Amino acid sequence: MSQPRLILASASPRRKMLLDQLGVSCTCAPADIDESHRMGEKPTDYVRRMAQEKARTIASLYPPAEHAVLAADTIVVIAGTVLGKPTDYADALFMLTSLSGRSHSVLTAICLMTGTGMVCELVETEVEFMSLSQEVCKAYLATDEPWDKAGAYGIQGLAGAFVRSVDGSYSNVVGLPLCETWQLLSANGISTALHVAQSD
Repeated sequence: MSQPRLILASASPRRKMLLDQLGVSCTCAPADIDESHRMGEKPTDYVRRMAQEKARTIASLYPPAEHAVLAADTIVVIAGTVLGKPTDYADALFMLTSLSGRSHSVLTAICLMTGTGMVCELVETEVEFMSLSQEVCKAYLATDEPWDKAGAYGIQGLAGAFVRSVDGSYSNVVGLPLCETWQLLSANGISTALHVAQSD
C-alpha cells in the first residue's frame, strides 16, 4: 500500500524548508481559521488548539485514506503573555522591547492527521535576548523580516544577532521542531530521507 500524500497546512516558507531538509515532499495548503486567543486560555492550550484546528480544517478538504495533514502553530510567551505575529509597527516595537534583555519561551504544537486519527506533540524552547536599544529595534523593523513571525523576530535571519542563548530545539524556534516532526512522520508511515526499509 502506498503511503499517504502529505499536505502541510501552512503557507510558511520556513516550515516548507524544514520539511525539505527532512527529505519530505508535501503540498502546501494554508488553513484560514480564527486565531483569536480565548480569555483565560493557557498558552499551551492555545497553541495546541490552533494546530489542531488547522489540521482539521485542511483534512476536511482531502480524502483521508490518501492524504495526511501536518499542521503546526508557533507562539512566543514571555511572563505568561502570548506574542503572536505583530499586527502593526507599534505592536512589533512593543514585542521587541518586551523581549529585550530577557528570556522567553517559544512553543510549537505539531499535529499530524491521518485516516486513523490525530497525534500531536508540543515542543518548548527557551531563548534569551541581549538588551536592545530603541535604535536597534527600529532598524530591525525597517526590514521585511519581523512581520509574519511570532514575537516579531526570525532567529534564522538578522535577529539571530539578538540571541544570547537557546535552550532546546533551534528548529522549533524557526517554526517546526525537526526531531519531533521526523518521529511523528516516521511513526505514521510517511517516509523521510532517513527512512530505513524494514527487512522481511
